[in-house]
Amino acid sequence: MFTVEKYSQNKDEAYLFLIKQLHSLLEGERNVTANLANASSLLNQFLDNTNWVGFYLYEDAVDELVLGPFQGLPACVRIPLGKGVCGSAARDQKTYVVADVHQFPGHIACDSASRSEIVVPIIKEGKLIGVLDIDSPITNRFDEKDKQYLEQFVAELISYL
Repeated sequence: MFTVEKYSQNKDEAYLFLIKQLHSLLEGERNVTANLANASSLLNQFLDNTNWVGFYLYEDAVDELVLGPFQGLPACVRIPLGKGVCGSAARDQKTYVVADVHQFPGHIACDSASRSEIVVPIIKEGKLIGVLDIDSPITNRFDEKDKQYLEQFVAELISYL
C-alpha cells in the first residue's frame, strides 16, 4: 500500500499521488454521499496511525455539524458550531491541528483512543459545507505538511460536491 508514512522521505510526492487518486476515483460521479464515502475510505487506507477518518456536514437550519460518511468506530452524531475541534474549525472556517486533544478546551471525546486530531473545513463558494475530521491514537501525529496537503485534498474534493 502507498502511504504517506512509508514514503515519508518524500511526503510531497505521496500526498500528490493521493490527490491524483482522489480525482480518478471521483471523476464523473456527482453523488455527494458516494464521493464523501470514497474519500474517507481512500484517506483511511492512505494514512497510517489514524483511528477515525470522516466528515461532518453542516446543517444550517440547526447550526450544527451532523455525522457524514466515515471510517472508524461509531461517532458523535451532532456537534454544535464552536464545540470541540470540529465545531471550532467549522465556526472559524480554518484548519485546526491539535497535537494533544486532551489539552484542547471543550474537546469532545467520541473515541477515547484519540490523542491528536486535524480538522479541515470544507467551504464551497463561500458557504460552509462541513469538515474533514481525522483522529490519531498518537500525540503530535499531524504536522504542517499534513495540513497543507489535506487542505489541497479538500480543495480537490470540493469540485465533486
